Amino acid sequence: MLEELGAQLAWVREYLDPVSLTARQQELEAAMGAPGFWDDQREAARISSEHARVTRRLDRYNRLRREFEDARELYEMDPSLEPELRAQLGPVAEELARLQEDALFDGDYDPGDAVVSINAGTGGTDAQDWAEMMLRMYLRWSADRGFQTELIEASPGEEAGLKSATFTVKGENAYGAYKAERGVHRLVRQSPFDSAHRRHTAFAQVVAAPLLPEEDEVEIDEGDLRIDTYRASGAGGQHVNKTDSAVRITHIPTGIVVQCQNERSQASNKATALRILMSRLAELQVEEREAEIARERGATQDIGFGSQIRSYVLHPYQMVKDHRTGFEVGNAQGVLDGALDGFVRAYLLAKAAGKIV
Repeated sequence: MLEELGAQLAWVREYLDPVSLTARQQELEAAMGAPGFWDDQREAARISSEHARVTRRLDRYNRLRREFEDARELYEMDPSLEPELRAQLGPVAEELARLQEDALFDGDYDPGDAVVSINAGTGGTDAQDWAEMMLRMYLRWSADRGFQTELIEASPGEEAGLKSATFTVKGENAYGAYKAERGVHRLVRQSPFDSAHRRHTAFAQVVAAPLLPEEDEVEIDEGDLRIDTYRASGAGGQHVNKTDSAVRITHIPTGIVVQCQNERSQASNKATALRILMSRLAELQVEEREAEIARERGATQDIGFGSQIRSYVLHPYQMVKDHRTGFEVGNAQGVLDGALDGFVRAYLLAKAAGKIV
């Protein structure tokens, strides 16, 4: 185990680059100590946030390195301590894996928050049920990682499930983590909506975008927008039942559609929907600058056969397999309950190695 952890620590050191990170920490501290630092509140907040993030990474790396070196020295003095050291290093290995993941979040928006949409695709009622299952899976995964989520809209299907759902995710590296989930997800199972219990295949799409701070703006020509109002669905009391408070905004040039129905007023829903639209447009700008991101983006794919990034098979056997990395898990229910970290880590490692685009 020590040899494996040593190799992992060396990998983290290479990608994290503690020397450069320490230099960056010092630059940020100098900026924070400069006269008039708080004159520009927005820039000061950005610098403070980056400094806190850099400091956390360095502190975690240095602490894990010390714990590993202490364990190695103990083993060299007394190899019979290996069972105790193995138990002691278990949590270190888990935290080192998370730090390894953090080192791969190098995109401009990766450290920040995300807005995530799930859209039912091919498969009728099964696809809408699959979209609802995916929403549950992601909310559980987010909770396990310590992210905060807020449901922005959920459009119910005709018989069951959801046609679409949008939620925000707040926490360190939220966008970087959810970026690994963008694309089409396929479910294979015996359909509960088929009286003959035949095997059905259903698809749903995940679209993730960086959730821009409220003060950040992307220029939008109001002439490019079509704004529709409709009656919010689901629980919400008499107010929801009597007013067309929900808002749907279509950005005509790109075809991007966003909607919000969780606020109490039409004005609030419109403001939230516009913020989500700006986030989606910011993502689109990044994709246009980087052809690799454009090719990997799930939103550019058909939501149907042959385009999935991951398959969840519940019948005739249980298996979840990511087709980009080959990573697979036999405990399909565990994955549906939110055990997605292995898939995300495999994606990040494969991307860093240039094996996927």
